[in-house]
Order: sequence, then structure tokens, then C-alpha cells
Amino acid sequence: MDDTWSDEELAALALAADPELPLDDDAVPLALGDRTGSDPLLPSWYMPAPAGSPVVHRGWRRRVAIVVILAFLLINAAGLCSTYGPPFAIG
Repeated sequence: MDDTWSDEELAALALAADPELPLDDDAVPLALGDRTGSDPLLPSWYMPAPAGSPVVHRGWRRRVAIVVILAFLLINAAGLCSTYGPPFAIG
């Protein structure tokens, strides 16, 4: 017996499914695979684990970032455009 499905068959099944039906009690996430966890239904690169907490920089990197952000805020607060070139036209 051939276990492969064509794209048309999968599309027809997806369109015929009722999205409001509750999940079965034995439903498992695709990333977990079968009940033993030995055979994932999707490869790990398809649904990677979410990223951890953001990296918190300390020391001089944080101070440089704060100074740059404050400089842009002060320039814009003064009514000068800091994103499209020098704030003063020379010549």
C-alpha cells in the first residue's frame, strides 16, 4: 500500500476540514512525533525551538548604545533631521 499523498489530496483534505472541531485527546504536536518521541513528524530545522532570553549587554557596549540613541533623540527633538544626511547644509 502506498502511503504517499498528492498535493491535490492534501489540499482537498485541508479545505474540507472543520477548523472549529476540538482536538482529539491523543493528538500530539508535529514537532514531538509519535508517543515515544523517537520519530519526529517534522525535521528540527522546520520548526526550531524558540530563541531564549535576549542577550543583555553590559559595560561599554551598553553605554555606547545609550549615547547613540540619546544623540538621535536630541537631534530630532531640536528639529533637525538626523537620518537623511548632515543636519546643516554647507555652501
